[in-house]
Amino acid sequence: MGLQSGGERAIILAAGLGSRLGALTVHKPKALVEWEGRALIDHVILKLKNSGFTDIIINVHHHAEMIMEHVENKDHFGIHIEFSHEKDELLDTGGGIANAAWFFDERPFLVYNVDILSNIDLTGLMKAHRESGSIATMAVKQRLTTRSLLMNGAGFLKGWKDMRSGEMILVDGSDTGLTPIAFSAIHVMDPRMFKLFPSEKRFPIMPFYLELARKEAIFMYRHDQDEWMDLGKLEAYSNL
Repeated sequence: MGLQSGGERAIILAAGLGSRLGALTVHKPKALVEWEGRALIDHVILKLKNSGFTDIIINVHHHAEMIMEHVENKDHFGIHIEFSHEKDELLDTGGGIANAAWFFDERPFLVYNVDILSNIDLTGLMKAHRESGSIATMAVKQRLTTRSLLMNGAGFLKGWKDMRSGEMILVDGSDTGLTPIAFSAIHVMDPRMFKLFPSEKRFPIMPFYLELARKEAIFMYRHDQDEWMDLGKLEAYSNL
């Protein structure tokens, strides 16, 4: 099925080794670990499809063929799904997005980690991004975390803090009036971002965002009322 007209576009980050899941990912990728009888990748694709996303690209690496075969066996869930196969090496979060640049047009697109389950309103997130005029919008939520983003009163990214050591990275040199908030691993990017990415093929997204926030507005979309789960860690499955 080819590109759909009118719908939103997204990338699902599913290339990771899933090392936090231990034995669960020795013989299969994290994307195919099941939660409540359904593979994680299925939960995310159906969430996106039901939110108006018609064109999705999935980056793959660890047991990549298993993920591609799984999606193909599901008839691509009735939407347009492509793959960005990182065959030679893992490109990290930023590099994985950059490697899939060919898939996107001039419209903002969603980035969603395969191990995250949430009832967040993705339509509301996309709308908030467009209204903010920002180059990126990060979904954030008040919850316990060891590493927090720092948000100013207007709702923009202004830093990062390790809540254990107290180490901070500050965009404007001061932490006055900044609120610690947790990143939900769901964000929206404007495609002009691709021209600002570093020249390295492999890079993480968070240090890049913090550097970019010194000269570009990065909006924080709060969804405190929503449910949110990180299913990329073994503790989440302890009661199964």
